[in-house]
Amino acid sequence: MLSKKEQRLRRARQTRIRIAQQGIARLTVNRTNLHIYAAVISGDGSRVLASASTVEAEIRSALGGSGKGGNAAAAQIIGKRIAEKAKAAGIEKVAFDRAGFAYHGRVKALADAAREAGLQF
Repeated sequence: MLSKKEQRLRRARQTRIRIAQQGIARLTVNRTNLHIYAAVISGDGSRVLASASTVEAEIRSALGGSGKGGNAAAAQIIGKRIAEKAKAAGIEKVAFDRAGFAYHGRVKALADAAREAGLQF
């Protein structure tokens, strides 16, 4: 029987193959109970071009003393920040890689915030 993580990675595999064939940068999301992480990875998958997460000290202070990164509000902040960093790195268009997570709640909030900040996918 597959573990929960193995099931998620199995769901992610086909999407990653399809994105790799397109050869464009991908915005990948990782979600844990406490934090959310986003990274823009180059088209060939060799390097991270921009990243943002709720672990960063700057973001934790913006979230308040609690530093709660496990909610939709935090995901919106990360979505906006990753879009700004990607545009600063010269990337306008990305493929969204939800990494097997459901497009719902925090993952959706991050994606919507990134789109509003001008990232196209």
